[in-house]
Amino acid sequence: MMAWLYILTGIVSLIIGFVAGAYIIRKKLEAENLQLNKTADEIINKAKREANELVKEAKLESKELVFKGKQDLEKEIKERKKELQIQEKRLLSKEEAIDKKLELTEQKESMIVQKEQEYEQKLSEINKIKEESESLRLQLINEIEKISGMTREEAKSLLMQEMVEDAKVDAAREIREIEEETKRMADKKAQNVIATSIQRCAPEYVSEIAVSSVNLPSDEMKGRIIGREGRNIRTFESVTEVDIIVDDTPEAVILSSYDPFRREIAKLTLERLISDGRIHPSRIEEHYEKSKQEVEKHIYEVGEETAFNLGLHNIHPDLLRLVGRLKYRTSYGQNVLGHSIEVAKIAGIMAAELGLDEKMAKRMGLLHDIGKAIDQESEGSHTEVGVEIVKKYKEDDRVINAILSHHGEEEFKYIESVLIQSADAISASRPGARREVLESYIKRLEKLEELSSGFEGVSKAYAIQAGRELRIIVEPDNVNDERMVTLTKDIAKKIEEELTYPGQIKVTLIRESRAVEYAK
Repeated sequence: MMAWLYILTGIVSLIIGFVAGAYIIRKKLEAENLQLNKTADEIINKAKREANELVKEAKLESKELVFKGKQDLEKEIKERKKELQIQEKRLLSKEEAIDKKLELTEQKESMIVQKEQEYEQKLSEINKIKEESESLRLQLINEIEKISGMTREEAKSLLMQEMVEDAKVDAAREIREIEEETKRMADKKAQNVIATSIQRCAPEYVSEIAVSSVNLPSDEMKGRIIGREGRNIRTFESVTEVDIIVDDTPEAVILSSYDPFRREIAKLTLERLISDGRIHPSRIEEHYEKSKQEVEKHIYEVGEETAFNLGLHNIHPDLLRLVGRLKYRTSYGQNVLGHSIEVAKIAGIMAAELGLDEKMAKRMGLLHDIGKAIDQESEGSHTEVGVEIVKKYKEDDRVINAILSHHGEEEFKYIESVLIQSADAISASRPGARREVLESYIKRLEKLEELSSGFEGVSKAYAIQAGRELRIIVEPDNVNDERMVTLTKDIAKKIEEELTYPGQIKVTLIRESRAVEYAK
């Protein structure tokens, strides 16, 4: 019983403790809740105060912005007003000027109308005078026909013939005087320019021949070049298209070909084979291909070096390669690359002396014979081929004109083109620069004399100075001094049309009267 009492007492104590704890906790929570509510009220009040302050500040700032905006707007309106006023003044001044111009135009129109009336009046008077003069002219013609016994057409024809003859004589005399005056003024300058150009450009150009010599280490190498039953030499000649001449010349063989380009490749191929020591058909073909590539590379380097030495830039690489190929081309025995370089230098010097475009003159001189690089492989003359090449690589029109005009296929469009023709003639006519076959040379001289002998009044004709001058003796009774001028031009023109020749030909006419008497 006591035990139950103790248990009951413990339970009651526990319940009382739990109730008391719950009460204490509740009070504590209420106190904390009150504190939290108080803190939240303070935060809310503070936020409200700050919000009110921000609103006030925003209102003040907006008022300031509005005020400032009004001021700026008023200022801009004032400026616009000023601009409008200025524009109004300008428009008013323009209107006044237009009004004045209209007044002047009206005055001019009235003057024009008045002058037209005066012109019509004078025109009618002139027509009357013309009619009167025409009737008088017809009367005079009739009277003249009666007196002279000639018809109008016969008289007109005779008069025209006399006028033409007089005009020819006057024109020849005038031409002669102008030419003499021009020569007096230009000869000294031209001589100085050409002499300076030749003196400053006097390189040595060696004529190419049709054979090349290759040195051998010993005569034993000749047998190895020929090969068993001649198979090596046959392979070499068929691959390179160059003949090998093996003769008694000690320690040397000769390569023969009209084409310097092929001959150079063959020479390099043979030198490689000799250096290698193994000479048989397969090695010949292998070294030939390598030599060909090396020569092609060398050709481009030659073209590039030539352009660099002349101070020329922006030339297409393919065009430079063609310039290099000119090294292996000859014309009348003269190396074409050497000739082109010489023409470029002479033309450049003359252009500089005359105040013209020196670089363009050099460019025109270098490329004037570019067609000769491939004219053997293409149809047409070297000038036609050259024009196609430079057009392909978009060269200047002056270069095209130089190519066509230096052989007279087109008129000179630029002064530099005249210089190119002169430089070409100078380079080609240097003593020893070119050679010709004797037979064609003699035929050209005979044709030259024959052409000039066909003109009326020509007594004798002689080609002298290796065909560079034509000296003609005329009949003094049939050709007077004035006629000599036109006859010289006619002969020169016919030579240009019918003959092909390097450089230029001087035509000289000689007229002399002789009186012979014998003392007996």
